[in-house]
Amino acid sequence: MLIHRLILKRAAKAWRKASGAAVPTICVGNITVGGTGKTPHTEMILRLLQDSDRWENTDLAVLSRGYKRKSKGFQLVQTDSTAAFSGDEPLQIKRKFPAVTVAVDKNRVEGCARLVEAGAGIIVLDDAFQYKKLHASLNMVLVDWKRPIFEDKLLPFGRLRDLPSRIHDADLVIVTKCPHELDPEDRDEWREKLQLAADKPLYFTTLDYDAPVPVFPEEADMRYTYSKTAILFTGIADDSQLKAHLSDTYKIVEVLKFPDHHAYSKVDMWQIAAAVRKYPTAALLTTEKDAARVLDCKKIDDILRGRLFAVPVKVAFVEEADKESLDEKLVNLV
Repeated sequence: MLIHRLILKRAAKAWRKASGAAVPTICVGNITVGGTGKTPHTEMILRLLQDSDRWENTDLAVLSRGYKRKSKGFQLVQTDSTAAFSGDEPLQIKRKFPAVTVAVDKNRVEGCARLVEAGAGIIVLDDAFQYKKLHASLNMVLVDWKRPIFEDKLLPFGRLRDLPSRIHDADLVIVTKCPHELDPEDRDEWREKLQLAADKPLYFTTLDYDAPVPVFPEEADMRYTYSKTAILFTGIADDSQLKAHLSDTYKIVEVLKFPDHHAYSKVDMWQIAAAVRKYPTAALLTTEKDAARVLDCKKIDDILRGRLFAVPVKVAFVEEADKESLDEKLVNLV
């Protein structure tokens, strides 16, 4: 464990000395393994940039590693790409923001250079806080409300991928997946337990969900969305908040849980189809990321296609003042 800590300290030191890209960059990162909401927050940043007087006419780009993709090197993601080619999260972002250039590259320095050559004026880096060869212009670190880093341990004894002290390298910290309402005491307690300086921006966000959308629009039977029951399947790190949201509308009669970033197989589809046959009037619900991976399956039973819906998710600030503060930082980004 001591050797592991030394390696992480050296990596952090190298990161602090690293150069930036040729254009402004925004890093959406974390210290915990998975589940802090990097993709919804990346999408939130894109919306803020698109609505900004400074950046609305700038070519926006997103660069991701493309976790678990089968392609190699620098690749541009298209709306008709597959999750196997690009990774599920970059594909989700591209389909929701078709005007934004989305690319994947394990080498973030090379990836940024290629995007700049393609005309990008600002780049959002999805999960690059541990990439020691590139120092972003603005570094955001996300911390899960339900899994605070001050109650966690380094891998393999906990879920921390980096030293908790790295939070002080962030330009701002966002506590994610919060309740929709917070007392001032809650905010003060988080700042104290994170040991953040008084001038370090600390924001709080929550997740909002939109109405389910069909995964196969041409075959969808929208009547299933009005069902009183639902089957939920997910391959994400934490589906508790989604289940809580859906439970307000549906009685969830079965939950099928797969590993994070799971590549769905024919056997998985048969398992899901069996649940549908067991509950023939239930809606079949999943996440946007899972929907991207389901579409990679070569054969999907007709019994699934008409009732399969994805539940879109968006980030919302608990307090409007936090959004205004972040807007100001984006306007002044250099």
